Amino acid sequence: MDKVRLGIIGVGNMGTGHVKNLKEGKVPELELVAVADRLERQRKWCRDNLAETVQIFEEGEDLINSGCCEAVLIAVPHYQHPELAVKAFAKGLHVLCEKPAGVYVKQVREMNEAADKSNVVFAMMFNQRTNCIYRKMHEMVQNGELGAIRRVNWIITDWYRTQSYYDSGSWRATWDGEGGGVLLNQCPHNLDLIQWICGMPCKVRSFCHEGKWHDIEVEDDVTAYLEYPNGATGVFITTTGDAPGTNRFEITGELGKLVCEDEKLTFYKLKENLTKHCAECKGGFDKPEWEVINVETDGENEQHVGVMKAFAGAILRGTPLVADGREGIRGLALSNAIHLSSWLDRTVEIPVDEDVFLEELNKRRATSRKKEGSGVVFDTEGSYGTK
Repeated sequence: MDKVRLGIIGVGNMGTGHVKNLKEGKVPELELVAVADRLERQRKWCRDNLAETVQIFEEGEDLINSGCCEAVLIAVPHYQHPELAVKAFAKGLHVLCEKPAGVYVKQVREMNEAADKSNVVFAMMFNQRTNCIYRKMHEMVQNGELGAIRRVNWIITDWYRTQSYYDSGSWRATWDGEGGGVLLNQCPHNLDLIQWICGMPCKVRSFCHEGKWHDIEVEDDVTAYLEYPNGATGVFITTTGDAPGTNRFEITGELGKLVCEDEKLTFYKLKENLTKHCAECKGGFDKPEWEVINVETDGENEQHVGVMKAFAGAILRGTPLVADGREGIRGLALSNAIHLSSWLDRTVEIPVDEDVFLEELNKRRATSRKKEGSGVVFDTEGSYGTK
């Protein structure tokens, strides 16, 4: 087998982008053979834009059961990710799942258990892990160049969205349709990256403002305070209401400070260990010396295409994935903790009580608004950048 026959379930904002990448031959080892979407207008787009050999289904489950493909890419509303993945595993299909892994950890844990019982490749669409800057940050932290982490700060407020964006889909920005706002839609990448690079915090105290800048029922402005097992602290700030916004990711360790901003990576490297300097320096105001290093990377940033290439390679040759699907539970666990802390108005420990989280989520789902979507499909090209 020199190509993997792929079906895409969900042909909305993200799904159409994946279709276009495959049509343009950007992932030579994946062959698009089927698509599925519940909306007739999206199925019509597929009929108008895809070869007659590509089968078109209304339901993802029908595509899974058709036997026409060896793998599926799931790009539907979040609650359906685990459900469809489990059905695909049961049919022996390889799965590439869009972020987030799901809406609540309990659901995703069941998905991961189903993946463990299957003998297939399971990948998560964490395309930001292909970004050379974040890969370099991961490498530098993991190999000890910063020493023990003391502080983590990420201000990621350049996710600006208009009301039109939220009005485009009936499921968008509702508790019952999407399961959350900026934390579940824009920030799964950032929450994955912060834990991938810095590790998981153990406690969270957060403040989620719902419908602060838009006519929506879910959060569009978040500030979270994080505590780590080694005593380090962090702050994570995000919103879809700021323009032009900021994207500054800063990690301070015993051996210096690493700053990612404006698509550049800068290392303020201390000449000596900060803990040692603090204990031994005789001057009350003397800072350790440092040098400023503009960190070089390999410059590669393949994004979604890179994830899909790795997915195909893992199936065909057993080569590494960009992100194993089972890792999706980590960033979601952080997201659930941020939500729950705000809902309960107190600090919560990670992992959170999964039953308490689901109970609180279901309270909000029970009163979730029903709305009609405008049906607009936006071109997502260039919307992810280095976020």
